Amino acid sequence: MSSILSTPVPAQRDSSVTRNVRTALMVWRRDLIRLRRNYVRIVFGLAQPLGFLVVFSIGLAPIVGSKSLPGHASYRVFIFPGILAMSIISSALISTVSIVWDREFGFMREMLVAPVSRAALIAGKTLGGGSIAITQGLILLVLAPAVGVHLTVARVAALLAALIFTAFAVTGLGIVLANSVNRIQTQQTVMTLALQPLIFTSGALFPVKNLPGWLAVVCSLNPVTYGVDLARRVLLGSSFAVSIGSWTVPLWFDIVVMAAFGALMLTIATWRLGRTD
Repeated sequence: MSSILSTPVPAQRDSSVTRNVRTALMVWRRDLIRLRRNYVRIVFGLAQPLGFLVVFSIGLAPIVGSKSLPGHASYRVFIFPGILAMSIISSALISTVSIVWDREFGFMREMLVAPVSRAALIAGKTLGGGSIAITQGLILLVLAPAVGVHLTVARVAALLAALIFTAFAVTGLGIVLANSVNRIQTQQTVMTLALQPLIFTSGALFPVKNLPGWLAVVCSLNPVTYGVDLARRVLLGSSFAVSIGSWTVPLWFDIVVMAAFGALMLTIATWRLGRTD
């Protein structure tokens, strides 16, 4: 009897799937805790798109004019979905700066030597950055009635899906960029250089169809253009769909482009993380 009681019970090891899921959720939770403790980032993250909304809706409205917009809509109604998308893009990119911090302070090295897959770490970082970006975008949504955008339950649900596509795709891009630099000072410069062309060639602030031919081509090659188009169409209707030449981009094309771009970025990010020193 005593020999039976003294026999050690073998420890049960988690399966690799359980371990990877737990790791992804841990990294995700860590990013959310970091955001909660940094309320200044939340305030400034909301202040920038609000400033864009006020300044551009006042300063550019007379220049753009309602006659160039579908249904002669007001300019502030037109740019509101674009401002939401801009908030998502900037927040998603900035959230990935934490990867460089983790590398400089050694936390990333500890995660890389753990018995978990690189894909689990990337999934956790993507969930964290995407959740932060979506939260800030939804907070801005309370301003919709003030600018003249009518909300319904169906529109809010469709907008949430559109923002999720954009947030996770851009977070994947941010992770790729973060894995390409080793210093936080360099990362800030890289993010700024990436953020400006992504935003200003996405059609967030002006109709793409009214641009010169070469600039319209640049906008059509920007994958974020289709994320902005998704947000604008679900909030304002199909008459606001982006056009490439005489071709009106269908909704399914927006979804395919964002999904493919996000999958490509996450694949590259996983490959790059496995080679991070």
